[in-house]
Amino acid sequence: QINFVACQLFALLAAFWFRIYLSPSHASSAVRHAFATLFGIYFAVFCFGWYSIHLFVLVMMNYGIMNLASIPNIHRYSFVVAMGYLTLCHISRIYIFHYGILTTDFSGPLMIITQKITTLACQLHDGIGRQAEELTAEQNRLAVKSRPSLLEYLSYLLNFMSIIAGPCSNYKDYIAFIEGRHVHMKLLEVNWKQKGYDRLPDPSPTGAVMYKLCITLVSLILFLTLTKNFPMAYIIDNEFLDKTPFLSRLGYLYVVTQAAKPKYYFAWTLADAVNNAAGYGFSGVDEKGTFRWDLLSNLNIWNIETATSFKMYIENWNIQTAAWLKRVCYDRAPWYPTALTFILSALWHGIYPGYYFTFLTGILITLAARAIRNNCRHYFLSSVPLKIAYDVVTWAVTQLAVCYTVAPFVMLAVEPTIKFYKSVYFHMHILSILVLLLLPVRPQTHSVRRAQNQAMLNSIKNK
Repeated sequence: QINFVACQLFALLAAFWFRIYLSPSHASSAVRHAFATLFGIYFAVFCFGWYSIHLFVLVMMNYGIMNLASIPNIHRYSFVVAMGYLTLCHISRIYIFHYGILTTDFSGPLMIITQKITTLACQLHDGIGRQAEELTAEQNRLAVKSRPSLLEYLSYLLNFMSIIAGPCSNYKDYIAFIEGRHVHMKLLEVNWKQKGYDRLPDPSPTGAVMYKLCITLVSLILFLTLTKNFPMAYIIDNEFLDKTPFLSRLGYLYVVTQAAKPKYYFAWTLADAVNNAAGYGFSGVDEKGTFRWDLLSNLNIWNIETATSFKMYIENWNIQTAAWLKRVCYDRAPWYPTALTFILSALWHGIYPGYYFTFLTGILITLAARAIRNNCRHYFLSSVPLKIAYDVVTWAVTQLAVCYTVAPFVMLAVEPTIKFYKSVYFHMHILSILVLLLLPVRPQTHSVRRAQNQAMLNSIKNK
C-alpha cells in the first residue's frame, strides 16, 4: 500500500512534468511514447519486483497474437490468452503461493492490462475484420484500422499514468493524446465562433486535478477512520446476530458498506487525477460551457449515493470496467448478454467464492429490477408527489440491494457468505425470483440488438 501511494504520487508529479516539458509541441510522439513506457515499467518493477514479469510476459504474448493471428480470430485468441493467463495468476497467487490479499498484489495491474489487451483486440477486429454496417455507432468510432507498432503497443499497455491503478482507456483516445490531437478533437465538436471565440480555447486540467485531489484526501481520511471502525465481519458476529433486530441489521449493513467505499474512491480518483495532470482525459464541453475532464473517470460519487436503480448504481461505479465489459462482452454476446457479462466480471476479478456469490446475485437483482422498472415505473410519473415517493422508495431499495449483493465480495469466503445470507433470510434472492416469475423479462437476442444497432447507425448517417 505504501509503494502504491508513493508510486501514484510520484506519477502525479511526473504527469505534470510530462504535460509541460514533453508536450506535443516540445517532443515527438516517439519520445512521448518511450518516456511513458519506460516510467511505467520502472513503476511496475518498483512496486512488484520480479512478480512484474507476469505483466511483461502477458503483454509480449499478446503482441505476438496481434501480429500473427488472423483478423477474424484475433479478438478470440487475445481474449482466451489474456483471461486464461490472468486466471492462472489468480489461482497461483492465492492457492499455490498463499499470498492471499495481504501482500503485494500484482494482479491489479494485470487485470488492467487484460482489459486493454482485449479492448484493443476487439477494436482492431472491428476496424479491419468487419464491415461498417455490422458495427454500432460507438464501435465505428473506436475501430482501429491498422495494427499498432511495438512502441505504440507497449506505451498503451504499460504507460506510467495507468500501469498501477488504471483506468482502461480506448486505444484511439490514447494515441490521439500522445500525438496531441486529444483535446483538439473534442473542442472541434463545439461552434466556438457562436460563443464569441476567434480561436479554439486551451483548457487546462489543473482545476480538475486539484478538485480530484481534494476528493482523494477526504477519501483517505474516511478510510483511515470509518473503514477501520466499521468492519464488514461484524455483520456475522454471533452476538450481533443474537441481539440485533432484522431491520437494525439491514441498517448496519448499509453503514459498513458505506465504510468500505472510501478506499475505492481514493485509488480511482487519484488515478484519474494522474491522467488529467498529464493532459489526458478531456471529454469536451458541457451545456454550461464548462470544460470536462471525466473521460477516464471511474466513478461518479453523487450518482452512486443517489442512485434510484440497480442499473444506475452499476453504471456509475467502476465506470471504465463497466464500459470494458459492455464492449468486449455485452455488445458481442449472441444470447443472455446480462448473465454472460456478470460471469465475465466475476472471472476477471478473481477466484474467491465471494466474487461469484456477488455477481450471480447481481444477475438476479438486475433482471428483477429491470422487470419492476419496465412494468411499474410509468404508473408513478403522473404527478410530482408520486414521482418523489417512487424515487425515495427505489433509492432505499437500491442501496439495500447493493449492500446485500456486495457483502460476499468483501467477505470473500463461502462460510461467512452463507452465514450472512442466512441471517437476512435470503430475502433479496427470494424477492427477485418472485418478481421474475410474476413479471418475466425476455432476454434480448443478438439479432434483435443488431437490428437496433443498425437502426441507430442509419439514423446517424441520415443526420
